[in-house]
Amino acid sequence: MADFLTDVQTLRERARREMDKGPITESYGADRERVIEVLNQVLATELVCVLRYKRHHYMAKGLSSGPIADEFLQHATEEQGHADMVAERITQLQGEPDFDPATLTARSHAEYKVGDGLVDMIREDLVAERVAIASYQEITRWLADGDPTTRRMIEEILAVEEQHADELHNFLEDMGAR
Repeated sequence: MADFLTDVQTLRERARREMDKGPITESYGADRERVIEVLNQVLATELVCVLRYKRHHYMAKGLSSGPIADEFLQHATEEQGHADMVAERITQLQGEPDFDPATLTARSHAEYKVGDGLVDMIREDLVAERVAIASYQEITRWLADGDPTTRRMIEEILAVEEQHADELHNFLEDMGAR
């Protein structure tokens, strides 16, 4: 067996002694309080995106708006799923997810820009996705091996955000509105 592994007896003793810490073990390598703070920013970002996409879904008008409005709704649903994942992870880390609407936009990395017409809505959503992508890439690098569970979750969300950005970019290309 490798030298870096803690012997099983020690692992068992620690597990019993520190049961009140739930999933947080001695080998957790990140600053848990800071991770919770950053995750609450991610939560705010996702919730702001849900609200913006929902508004865009209902406000999309024009001949080519049908498929785009449907895409806005799908993105809103996926962003809500991300928010739920993040809130769950915050509670696993023994933190409290911050859903306070009074501070939501201040904590969000993305802005709540409504856009003026369909093309502008798509552009605002693309900007927000690009902000989320850049932020989440930085978060994954910052977490490194200190919290692999949170890092993997952010990487999973990041992949969807990149897909959203690609879809929005393609809509702009198709509309000749890049």
